[in-house]
Amino acid sequence: MILDNSKKTFLELLRAGLWGGEVWISKLEKHEYEEVYRLAEEQSVVGVVALGLENIKGAKVPKPIALTFAGCALQIEQRNQAMDYFLGQLIDKLRESNIYTHLVKGQGIAQCYEKPLWRASGDIDFFLSRDNYERAKELLLPMASYVEIENDSTLHQALTIDSWVVELHGSLRCGLSKRIDKVLDEIQDSIIFRGNVRSWMNENSQIFLPREDEDVVYVFSHILQHFFKGGIGIRQLCDLSRLLWTYKDSINQSLLLKRLKSMKVMTEWKAFGCLIVDTLGLPSEAMPFYDKSYNRKADKILSYILEVGNFGHNKDVSYQSELPALSRKMVTFWRQAKDSFRLASIFPIDASTFLLKYLSDGCKKAIKEH
Repeated sequence: MILDNSKKTFLELLRAGLWGGEVWISKLEKHEYEEVYRLAEEQSVVGVVALGLENIKGAKVPKPIALTFAGCALQIEQRNQAMDYFLGQLIDKLRESNIYTHLVKGQGIAQCYEKPLWRASGDIDFFLSRDNYERAKELLLPMASYVEIENDSTLHQALTIDSWVVELHGSLRCGLSKRIDKVLDEIQDSIIFRGNVRSWMNENSQIFLPREDEDVVYVFSHILQHFFKGGIGIRQLCDLSRLLWTYKDSINQSLLLKRLKSMKVMTEWKAFGCLIVDTLGLPSEAMPFYDKSYNRKADKILSYILEVGNFGHNKDVSYQSELPALSRKMVTFWRQAKDSFRLASIFPIDASTFLLKYLSDGCKKAIKEH
C-alpha cells in the first residue's frame, strides 16, 4: 500500500506512542501536519500520537500543531479521570445491591497502555450474567436520562447516566456466525461460572475483567464484528496489540489456537496479526501465529480502515434521518452488501457467509417488528 507523507508520519508517531523510542521524521508542510492531526482524531488515537510527538527527532513540529495535540491529550486525560471516578462509584452502587459485573473493553483495556489516561475513552461496557443483567436494568434505568430500545435477542441495553453512556451486555455474542457465537458462549461460561477473571484496582474499587485468555478472543471477535458490519478504527487494533503485549508471557497459545480454529477465523487472525506487527509495531514474538505471508491482506485491511474511518466515521449516514424506516433498512442492507463484496477480496468465504447471516437476522428482526 502506497502512503503519502501524512499517513506515513501518522503511523510512525502512532508506533512511537504505543511502544516508545525515538521517531525520525522529515519536515512536513503545515497542511500535512494538519492531516496527521485529522487522522489521529478520526481514528480516536490523538493521545497515543501525542505521546509519539514527545519522542520526535529530525524535524520541529510547528508550535500550533504541538499545542493542539497537547490540549487534546489533556482533555482526554481529564475525561478518563472523570470516567474512572464515575465507574468506581457505579460499580460500588451495583455491589451494594448484590449485582456483580465484569468490565469489558474500554477502561479495562486502557490499563494495558503505558499511559492509560491518554487512551481515548468510549462507553462503559458491563458484561453480566442473565440474572445480574435483569437486576442491573431494574436498578439503573430509573437513574438514566436517556434509555435506548433494548435488543432483547442479544441482551443489550444502552442508557445514559450523568452524561456517561453505559451499556449492559448479557451476552458476548457478535452475531457473525453460529460457530463464532458458540465459542463466545463457552468464554461467557468460563468467565461467569468458572471465575476466569483478572482485576484492576481503580482507586479503592476492585473491578473485574475477563482473564487474558478470554479477553483476547473477545476483543478480536469484537474487531471482526465491526469490521464486517460497518467498519472499525485503528484504536481497536491498538487495544488488541497492547493486550497481547501486556500478557505475552501468560496467554495460553494452545487454548487460543483451539478457539480460533473452532471459530474458523485463523485467516482473519493472521491477516490482522500481520497488520498489527508490520504497521503498528507489535514485536512479532508477542503475536501468536504471526505469518508474514499475509501482508497483502493486511495492506487491504489498512486501506479499508483509513477510508471508512473509525466505526464508519466517513460514511454518509444522512439517509437515516431523511428516509422512512423501511427505506432506511433497505439502504442499510444494500450498503452492507456493497461493503461485503469489497471485503470479499480479502476474505472471500467469510465475507459472503457473514453477509448472509446479517441479512437473515435483519429480515427476521424486520418481520418481528412489523
